[in-house]
Amino acid sequence: MMMPAQDTKIRVVVVDDSAMIRELLSHIVNTAPDMEVVATASDPLLARERIRETNPDVVTLDVEMPRMDGIEFLRRLMRLRPTPVLMISSLTRQGSETTLTALELGAVDVIAKPTMDVAHSMEAYADEIREKIRIAARARLRRQPPPPSSPRLPPVAGVMHGKRLVFIGASTGGTEAIHAVLAGLPADCAPVLIVQHMPENFTQSFARRLDGLCAMTVKEAEQGEAVRRGTAYIAPGHSHMFLRRDGAGGWRIGLSQDEKVNRHRPSVDVLFDSAAALLGRNAVGVILTGMGRDGADGLRRMHDAGAYTLAQDENSCVVYGMPKAAVAEGGVDASEPLERIAGRIVERLCRS
Repeated sequence: MMMPAQDTKIRVVVVDDSAMIRELLSHIVNTAPDMEVVATASDPLLARERIRETNPDVVTLDVEMPRMDGIEFLRRLMRLRPTPVLMISSLTRQGSETTLTALELGAVDVIAKPTMDVAHSMEAYADEIREKIRIAARARLRRQPPPPSSPRLPPVAGVMHGKRLVFIGASTGGTEAIHAVLAGLPADCAPVLIVQHMPENFTQSFARRLDGLCAMTVKEAEQGEAVRRGTAYIAPGHSHMFLRRDGAGGWRIGLSQDEKVNRHRPSVDVLFDSAAALLGRNAVGVILTGMGRDGADGLRRMHDAGAYTLAQDENSCVVYGMPKAAVAEGGVDASEPLERIAGRIVERLCRS
């Protein structure tokens, strides 16, 4: 994919059937010094022509539109003319399912469609849209289909260490990276705790979708629930997640709505810090694709406490931000292509 030159603006095409939304998004983009809207379209058929004419760096795409829905248009676009796409979603439950499909098809990220509710915080909303457009313009588009579902992988050939737990953090591009990792883990795997940066309306749908595709049980984490073997826990989009001891010598999930850490709630650092403090060498830490540095400090603390730590390598990342920061911090034992990470986790869990 051609990257926008340093001295040129990011070229954006806005696709939405609402004239008001097109005008608003155009204003948000055009008031930033490093980007510009080069065309707008009210439906995918017009968008096809505008994209062909302008060759944009990023497309913002509505989900529900006339003449062709956004998902079908995205499917065709990624097949015929791969372009970084930022999906616009209403963030309803139904919308979250649809948008997760869009992420599977190759959309870089998703953002809420602006409503009257955000009028009082439009400046923050505008900043978020601009930042996601910048990330999308730099993203590496996936060239491989998502991993196949794994209905039931057999138990691993070896005995997993009973005290070990796995901790995973991800952001941009992470929905499919997490799918790839979990699809390679067996049904009897050690517990896996996961923070993925995504809106709170999405995490339950995300967990439900993974549960149907992976051998492990996958669920959205709940306050105080016991941590069990064979289960992966997705942090809810509204809360930090961390590990805490229970009175019987086991582990339970802790959730909190404390202030954001690294501009995120849930934060990967919060999860990783609890692993470093409580588990030491009995933890396995994994940091996957994502923008920024959330998780880099926590992974280093896990490493310093004796945990085994992995990072997704640059070539397989959609955005090599979080893993790069973790490597720079000196907290990574090994960087691996995405397709090898599950195997490395299992190898570590089976060591005495």
